[in-house]
Amino acid sequence: MCGLAGEMRFDANIADAAAVERACEAMAPRGPDGRGAWASGPIALGHRRLSIIDLSPAGSQPMVDPDLGLTTVFNGCIYNYESLRDTLLGLGHTFHSHSDTEVIAKSYAEWGVDCVSRFHGMFAFAIVEHHSQRLVLGRDRLGVKPLYLDQTPERLRFASTLPALLAAGGTDTTIDKVALSHYLSFNSIVPAPRTILTGVRKLPPATVRVIEPDGATQDTLYWDPSFTRRTDRADWSEQDWQEAVLGALRTAVRRRLVADVPVGVLLSGGLDSSLVVALSAEAAHAAVPTFSIGFEPLGGLPGNEFEYSDAIAKTFATDHHRIEIDSARLLAAIDGTVAAMSEPMISNDCVAFYLMSQEVARSVKAVQCGQGADEQLAGYHWYPPLADVPRSRSVDAYADLFVDRSFHELSSLLDAEWMLDTDGPREFIARHFDRPGATSTVDAALRIDTQIMLVDDPVKRVDNMTMASGIETREPFLDHELVELVASAPPALKLADGGKGVMKRAARGLLPDDVIDRPKGYFRVPAMKQFEGALLDRVKAALTDPAARRRGLFQPAALSAVIDDPNTARTPIGANVLWQLAVIEMWLQAMDIH
Repeated sequence: MCGLAGEMRFDANIADAAAVERACEAMAPRGPDGRGAWASGPIALGHRRLSIIDLSPAGSQPMVDPDLGLTTVFNGCIYNYESLRDTLLGLGHTFHSHSDTEVIAKSYAEWGVDCVSRFHGMFAFAIVEHHSQRLVLGRDRLGVKPLYLDQTPERLRFASTLPALLAAGGTDTTIDKVALSHYLSFNSIVPAPRTILTGVRKLPPATVRVIEPDGATQDTLYWDPSFTRRTDRADWSEQDWQEAVLGALRTAVRRRLVADVPVGVLLSGGLDSSLVVALSAEAAHAAVPTFSIGFEPLGGLPGNEFEYSDAIAKTFATDHHRIEIDSARLLAAIDGTVAAMSEPMISNDCVAFYLMSQEVARSVKAVQCGQGADEQLAGYHWYPPLADVPRSRSVDAYADLFVDRSFHELSSLLDAEWMLDTDGPREFIARHFDRPGATSTVDAALRIDTQIMLVDDPVKRVDNMTMASGIETREPFLDHELVELVASAPPALKLADGGKGVMKRAARGLLPDDVIDRPKGYFRVPAMKQFEGALLDRVKAALTDPAARRRGLFQPAALSAVIDDPNTARTPIGANVLWQLAVIEMWLQAMDIH
């Protein structure tokens, strides 16, 4: 896991290597183990390295292959790189390292853009063809690894983080009104290719983009599961599904143990992370390092789930680390958390992951986590009410449960200058629901949550917060073969037992029943639930800062009402509205955007 950056000129000028270096310097926490640069005429590449596979200098990037005429930079991990390497050796390729980066380059040389269909892993990469000066960008199927773009008629810049592009300079930092509408309506999710800034876009997941020297581009979408039933599984019993899901997860966990450094697990004590621990312990040859975080209780709210995580750690004899955070440290981390965001994000998990990662980095460089199960296996509370909704009413039903505020309500919050003429977020949801496949309402909801919400909320959150401390995070539930399998399962199997039924039943006998049957938990950060004291002061300061007043995103009366009653207004999924409004201003101010 690393940070990459680059520039490609379309105007016959030499690439600005200094701008690429500034971008790389901004990503130093993503790659504390090394740095590299390469430039040739109109193209320059830069890289910050976090050494996970092939720790030797041979694994350094940018990786130049003079025989193939390719230069590659890469962020992520190709879990099946060893088998691909063997295949490529059999096809006559020679290797000078044991890195997965070199496997990407040889795979592209052998199979072209279709190479991505052979990769099991998380990745964002850039490949330069020396002779043609063509640039190829690629992103993994579920967008685990980010890739941000800043394109003008004269040049394209790209980087693993949005702040890195800002550091390079020259980015159009005006606010994208459509993205702002998404942020305030769609649980703070801004779907690709947009970001909150007009001048920055992101390469969509499961996409390979080929850019010609004159700036012409061609995109290939290489993966798009249908979320429908397969005829070859029509006769599967519930037991067959349970065995298949557990088997696919077992394979996903084993794949993610591939590394030349120890791989730990972030253990919340819930079903998802506990299963990852159990299967990691099964596959590992030593005690698995596990990490759990807890905060001080506040206002009657518990601050940890140690009773569950301790039990799992004991059951599977892990090398367990219990991380306890006091409230004073939480407040001090708010600004660092916001600065680590590539885009504004409202989940309290951000602070928890940010602080946990600082401690985890003292012990390991790579961890697995349980992110992604709820979006695929119907673990959230908004799925059961959709079970009996006809497909013709699915957009309305989903929006009623998930959308933060209607177009009319948004017009009462946003200043008129920032309002759209039409309901962009609702139109986006309708377009996604109207795509072929996903024949039931639950299927359609799981599809948009897996392909959109998951990518631009929890997955982005984990990447941003863990990489701020140089931690590579691997998500077994985002193994694309597991996702394809689960997408084809009947919704009733997923909705059973209050959600994630097929996985809960598969876990019987492997995990303690009290972990399987416990109510769904979240990172407990009590101080972020009720805003008071210094935290409330910090939030108010952001919303009343001169920069915020000049920007004028919100109607003064609506903003004052939320500030005066900071803990009442909530979004449909329980997020604090004051925090939602404050985070976007805190982020814009942290990025020095006026």
